[in-house]
Amino acid sequence: MAKALDKGTISIGLVHEALLGATQRKLDVSLALQQAHIAPELLDAPRARVSTVSFARLWVALANLLDDEFFGIDNHPMRRGSYRLMCHAVLNCDTLGQALRRMLSFLRLVLDDIYGELRCENSHALIIMHDRGTIRRLFCYGTWLIFVHGLACWLVNRRIPLLELSFRAPKPADDSDYRMRFCEKIQFDAPITCVRFNSSFLDLKIAQTPASLTTFLKAAPENLLVKYRNDDSISIQIRRQLRGQSPDDWPELEKMARVLRMSNSTLQRRLQAEGVNYQRLKDDLRRDIAINLLSCAGLTVTDVAAQTGFQEASAFHRAFKKWTGMSPGVYRRNYNDDADFS
Repeated sequence: MAKALDKGTISIGLVHEALLGATQRKLDVSLALQQAHIAPELLDAPRARVSTVSFARLWVALANLLDDEFFGIDNHPMRRGSYRLMCHAVLNCDTLGQALRRMLSFLRLVLDDIYGELRCENSHALIIMHDRGTIRRLFCYGTWLIFVHGLACWLVNRRIPLLELSFRAPKPADDSDYRMRFCEKIQFDAPITCVRFNSSFLDLKIAQTPASLTTFLKAAPENLLVKYRNDDSISIQIRRQLRGQSPDDWPELEKMARVLRMSNSTLQRRLQAEGVNYQRLKDDLRRDIAINLLSCAGLTVTDVAAQTGFQEASAFHRAFKKWTGMSPGVYRRNYNDDADFS
């Protein structure tokens, strides 16, 4: 169960960013939150997180509310169905390089405030995000990049590792969502907003068809958030090792270092570089698994406590409130409806 449900979680800060376009327009977002199964109380809890499923459903609900798949960020709305049309527009390309150029042209037609340029520098390819001289919200750059990177990865049926990423926007209080999704090497307050990857990927052949597009869109936008996450970080490697085991069997640091074939000091140094320690990483994984389990119909809080390694429900309540600032009961929701970009 833990392995199947380790989709990670999304910070409440990103939920606020997603809602901003609608709230600035004085729109009632209560129905969107209800459709996403996000309790309004979570908005007032700075440490709260939501499941990736909830955030994906919020994205769709806000797209419907605003008739804008770009959260109302840009001066020109990305009308409902735009992403689907972009996917169809690139399917008949021969290579990823050709598809990326067509993708960037499409988005430049759709959006006014931000557009992308593909450049090659020796062995590296760069996608530069131009913002017409105005520093945009970090959420704006990040959402645009999720659209482009997610579709590019799907087209060639593999994750395209990002070597480094720079944003003109300032660093947020918590940048873990960005490091988890894109890469570890991120610079904020940079002169340009740019992502760099190996140019050899541009020559890859397109591997998808109109038939596979239907499945892709059915799973969007959740697959854009989860499937193509940064899997090179040491945090993700450890989560991958832990999620296949019961929390009761999670190893101590020394044993995990041996599993990863590195010394204790090397593992601790790499974790420190990512801003976490081993205990916090285990707590974060346990928290994320609990949040996802709490969204499953038929499981009681006591069931969730047991599956996350707690002998007593009361201990789980205390730990969960420490992790998120809210009780497990606030997270209790059923997820029986489906929503996607198709």
